[in-house]
Amino acid sequence: MRQMILTLAAIPILLVAGPARAENPEHVQQLLSTGACQSCDLTNADLSGTHLIGADLREADLSGASLVNSNLEGADLEGANLSQANLTGAFLTNANFSYANLNNTDLTNATMFHALVEGASIQNVDLTNAQILGTDISVGGD
Repeated sequence: MRQMILTLAAIPILLVAGPARAENPEHVQQLLSTGACQSCDLTNADLSGTHLIGADLREADLSGASLVNSNLEGADLEGANLSQANLTGAFLTNANFSYANLNNTDLTNATMFHALVEGASIQNVDLTNAQILGTDISVGGD
């Protein structure tokens, strides 16, 4: 009886914590096979080292995703949620991040030439050793 009481006492904690949110495997497969996944759930997806050149990721949820060393050249990420995503070493030239959420994103060693960032939310971004050119992201200064 005592063991049953302890077990039942733990149930509310498990219900509050809930399952960890993860990507939709069908959406990951769709992106990798077609290069398009508009409004997809790619939360916490491991897309490290992928070649997503010109991918359509408009309005996609990539929060917490790992895109380490990925090639997103010319990708359309307009309105996408990339908060807390890891884009270390990613190639982001000519990508469209207009109106995207880039808050708390890791862009360490990323290359971002001529990317569109109009209306994007860009706060607490790690730009350590990032190469940024022709993109309206300020790296310090007045």
